[in-house]
Amino acid sequence: MKAAIFNRFGPASDVLQLTEFEQPQPGPGEVLIRLQASGVNPSDTKKRDGAFPNLLDNGAVIPNSDGAGVIEAVGMGVPHARIGERVWVYQAQFARLHGTAAQYVAIASERAVALPDNTSFAVGACMGIPAMTAHRCVFADGDVEGQLVFITGGAGRVGHYAIQWAKLAGATVISTASSEQSRAQCIEAGADLVVNHTDPQMIKQVLEFTAGVKVDRIIDVEFGANLENSLQLLRVGGVIASYSSTVVPEPVLPFKQMMFMDLTIRLVIVYAMPESAKKAAIADITDALQKNRLLHRVAARYPLAEIAQANSKIEQGGFYGCVIVEID
Repeated sequence: MKAAIFNRFGPASDVLQLTEFEQPQPGPGEVLIRLQASGVNPSDTKKRDGAFPNLLDNGAVIPNSDGAGVIEAVGMGVPHARIGERVWVYQAQFARLHGTAAQYVAIASERAVALPDNTSFAVGACMGIPAMTAHRCVFADGDVEGQLVFITGGAGRVGHYAIQWAKLAGATVISTASSEQSRAQCIEAGADLVVNHTDPQMIKQVLEFTAGVKVDRIIDVEFGANLENSLQLLRVGGVIASYSSTVVPEPVLPFKQMMFMDLTIRLVIVYAMPESAKKAAIADITDALQKNRLLHRVAARYPLAEIAQANSKIEQGGFYGCVIVEID
């Protein structure tokens, strides 16, 4: 089969290569998927760049955790009725070498989720990290109906889905955006108020909108950089759910202040989510896809031979939506 691999760390154009690779076979409890689309996420590019130094100890890596395609074969213990099923895939390249940047992937049956007929393979390849991370951030600590939810970076891949999940659940959503284009993305997703996080009046604007009531939950793309503002906006007993802290990767916490606010800090990554949380996210994603209740954004598509360009697109930023590698 055709596959993109890397066997050393470095820039995408230097280390990613298209090659012929042995086609996998489904083991017990696994399905074999003929992939049509592979989603590229920042975590994939960071792995390729050397974020996990031991990643290559056991051989070359086929990158990317998210994807979508059609089941062509099943292993022992998996119903044959799954053959021919359209599916989306998550965490394919986690605790294993071979992800979705290939014509085929063999993976545990529960990681291959039925993709409704009204949903494209490209959209299916956006469901793993972006949509599941957002779902966990919104719902990990209870129902948000009637609550005030503050989402930083609402125009981003995760933020865009987080706005939608919160609105579907009945929350009032306030989001941050740093440009008119980003603001428009947040409004389209359903945000009730959009503020510029660089504006010194941002906190005042939020509290004027809420009539002085502080927010119940913050979903944060930059935990360390935003912490000072977060503590001014969050109510006693509130929750900060964060999935990234790139600008300040090792934040220093004002422990005493946070303790007296009785805060919950929820750190989210799909790979470490409890299986119950994954199942809850999958159930809600399936329902929303079937009913066309989510907006999706595919910003760019590349053929498998141009996976290096897809990685560079992610690293350069400045766009809205998911980056997809299409596999022929």
